[in-house]
Amino acid sequence: MPSPYRAIFAAPGSLEFSAAGFFGRMPLSMMGIGVVTMVSQLTGRYGLAGALSATLAMAAAVMGPQVSRLVDRHGQRRVLRPVTLFAAASVAGLLVCAQQGLPDWTLFVFAAGAGCVPSVGSMVRARWAEIYRGAGRPLHTAYAWESIVDEVCFIFGPIVSIGLSTAWFPEAGPLIAGVFLVTGVFWLTAQRATEPRPHPKEHHTDGSALRSSGLRVLVITFVATGAIFGAVDVVTVAFAEERGHKAAASLVLAVYALGSCLAGAVFGLLRLRGKPSTRWLVGVCAMAVSMIPLQLAGSLPFLAVALFVAGLAIAPTMVTTMALVEQHVPRAQLTEGMTWTSTGLAVGVALGSSAAGWVVDASGAGAGYAVPVVAGALAAAVALLGYRRLAEPGPTGGRGEDDRHLRTDGEHVA
Repeated sequence: MPSPYRAIFAAPGSLEFSAAGFFGRMPLSMMGIGVVTMVSQLTGRYGLAGALSATLAMAAAVMGPQVSRLVDRHGQRRVLRPVTLFAAASVAGLLVCAQQGLPDWTLFVFAAGAGCVPSVGSMVRARWAEIYRGAGRPLHTAYAWESIVDEVCFIFGPIVSIGLSTAWFPEAGPLIAGVFLVTGVFWLTAQRATEPRPHPKEHHTDGSALRSSGLRVLVITFVATGAIFGAVDVVTVAFAEERGHKAAASLVLAVYALGSCLAGAVFGLLRLRGKPSTRWLVGVCAMAVSMIPLQLAGSLPFLAVALFVAGLAIAPTMVTTMALVEQHVPRAQLTEGMTWTSTGLAVGVALGSSAAGWVVDASGAGAGYAVPVVAGALAAAVALLGYRRLAEPGPTGGRGEDDRHLRTDGEHVA
């Protein structure tokens, strides 16, 4: 492991909470595709399977920020354990209803409950922010590391979920995802020494973290960015199926995630200069431009190369986003602020998947890649229009009055 990554894990407890976060985040990439696989195998109804997956995503988008707001006020252990048990019980109910062939409405009820999962990635990043508050380079490296972990989850999670459901029994994928969730969250919350201290209600500003104009720019941009991801997933599956190699779609998408993973690893090693807002704008525009070559894809190998290159812009942009959230959201609402960006992505994925599916049905997979191009253009437009708000620090700097100091290397904290 390169030395900057070794250095961040010198902090006591950091390796343990990052490992726990890995297990807790696996359901993010396993649950939705696992439900689709399970329901399609049990009923053959892909429409129902897709609707249930969308219900999971939207429930997570609605409830995630509310859970994180409670975490900021009451602490991770007090909030995450009961919420996780509720989500796990809902997953169990969903599996039983699907296996027993109960009415569709029961599936939607339990799917909504199963979507009420905490944003484990935000919880882990909040711990890094607590440890390295005011230390720009270590915190940058820590955020890069967590982006690598995210991508590893998205490389292997769908493969594990689909593989279990097809090789073992239909409910296996969502079941193991639920086990990962409970294991990760309870392991994480057992580590009290690194848990960020809660901020009582009197320390909070009135209303949501979304009152920050900078955070609103990030979230709206991430809705469009999520639409890129959702559309690419759907169209790539259709593209591979049209060419008679549907199973290869998972490998092509894994290459997409691999590009992001490698870029995140390198990005974490860099000693960065300049404004994070400028780096973020460049990253968003790079993601938008990288969608254009997909229009030229005529084969799966060409598509894999194009997606690998496109993936290089993802992790650096995500890392910089976390730095900007920290700058523009008060510390008492940091976990909620980080979760809002995940919420924007989740909503965008749902919208992009739906739009891409409609275009593919109407005009074929070749036309479907126009959807991520449009989504990328929208993301770039919002980023350009909102750049000035991000370039100006929030009223608290995101770290409190005592943290607005220059780093030892002369840079402001990122």
